[in-house]
Amino acid sequence: DVNEADFFYKAVLWAVEEGITTGTDTDKFSPLGVTNRAQAVTFLWRYMNKPAATAENNFKDVVAGEWYEAPINWAVGANVTQGISVDEFGINNNCIRAQAVTFMFRALNK
Repeated sequence: DVNEADFFYKAVLWAVEEGITTGTDTDKFSPLGVTNRAQAVTFLWRYMNKPAATAENNFKDVVAGEWYEAPINWAVGANVTQGISVDEFGINNNCIRAQAVTFMFRALNK
């Protein structure tokens, strides 16, 4: 679902080659899909070379052992984000543009 003529073609190839994303399926990237908060934090965590988590979370929507647990624990410990409430990260909530740039700013400006 990604073609050479697409403006995001090189970006998607780079993200896959760098291990930032594997796509939404074995042969799909879903370029028109919306990114959720768990995915956005995971992209950033992978870009940062999977730093160790310095905190655990008590979010009721973060399931232990799931693909997003370590990235969220890192993001909370590194003050990239604290979730949408005291007990919810909002894993499936859309990651709005303001959140995405705030996550990047906080992670990259330490």
